[in-house]
Amino acid sequence: MSETSASLPSAVSPTSAPSPVASGATGRRRAGRIALRGLQVLLALFYGIASALPKLIAHPTASDAFEEMGWGSAGMYAIGVLELVGAVALLVPVLQSVAAVALGALMVGAFVVQVTVFDGQNAATPLILLVPLALIAWTRRGSNAALLRLLRRGA
Repeated sequence: MSETSASLPSAVSPTSAPSPVASGATGRRRAGRIALRGLQVLLALFYGIASALPKLIAHPTASDAFEEMGWGSAGMYAIGVLELVGAVALLVPVLQSVAAVALGALMVGAFVVQVTVFDGQNAATPLILLVPLALIAWTRRGSNAALLRLLRRGA
């Protein structure tokens, strides 16, 4: 057999070497997933500690605001529990997209309350938080199919 007609060994096939373009794209995707997970952790910490905790311990800043709205302590505790549950759900892979949508709905409500009750004071905060929540809801939307499978299996 001549050298020109000899086949390449199977370990050194031309398709086995990764292309620089493919490995670069894979690295960017991995970095994007890590950054998104970091964002989810930061948002979970924010909603759990900075937002839900003052409501759940009835800190005067939270209780005064809810009294001014006319919702009282029941409304304050309800919103605090919803925020805490949303914060935890942001960290559960199968719930992350649904949690982002639910927290986004809370932020829309918070915006409306800020504009109508508090004359727009701090109205930008819920709008700013909507941006990363929408990003998480969209990029993690594949987890919704897994959640539906789990729900169908349990029903």
